Amino acid sequence: MPGCFKKTLFALASLISFVSFILIVVAMGTPKWMTGKILCKTGADLVNATDPELVKFIGEIYYGLFRGGKIRQCGLGGRRSKFTIFPHMVKKLNTGLHVMIIMFLCVAIFFSLVSFGFCILNAIKVPYRAINGPAGACLWNFLAGGFVVLAVTSFMAAVKLHHLTERIANFRENVFRFIILEERFEDCFWICVASATAHAVNLLLIAISGIHFPKVKTKTEEVNVTAEDIMY
Repeated sequence: MPGCFKKTLFALASLISFVSFILIVVAMGTPKWMTGKILCKTGADLVNATDPELVKFIGEIYYGLFRGGKIRQCGLGGRRSKFTIFPHMVKKLNTGLHVMIIMFLCVAIFFSLVSFGFCILNAIKVPYRAINGPAGACLWNFLAGGFVVLAVTSFMAAVKLHHLTERIANFRENVFRFIILEERFEDCFWICVASATAHAVNLLLIAISGIHFPKVKTKTEEVNVTAEDIMY
């Protein structure tokens, strides 16, 4: 049986792995990875809008991995619309990269659950095989955190290098053209970053669990037995 200190560390690690699993699931299902402000360039150019008038042509956009929405401002008031990435819009994006982001997160979910199971196992007993022990728990946490990092990095690449926001903003816009004024990574993006950090914390906890602290030995007093003690 593992010691009390080791049990506590692995119980905490299992809780963190489960929380990481929840965070990734929530992040994938929420359409707020990115928000931004979009300028209706065509409308502004038609009326030669100056700085004070440009407010009438600045809308908003938000999106996640599967859906999003935007407010178009082209001089005639705001028009709200919602959209889904699959199946139509993904053809206009970098399809391979977008699918890879989703696949990375799905794999991270799987490894988070495996990590949860291994941490529970190590909190209950000392496994006979090394791969089932702390080494295995470290491996699954490393893989789970690594795949989340890959997903986050790929999403940043899609936004910054492949102009993801601009492509989404101009999807099926035949008359007006939109340019991006501002982009912000939102809560769901940072939730994934928190998930990767959680697995890094787990690696630290598992490393601490392997430290062998010196045991405090207490001196036992020597008992001198004399002949008089035996008589009484």
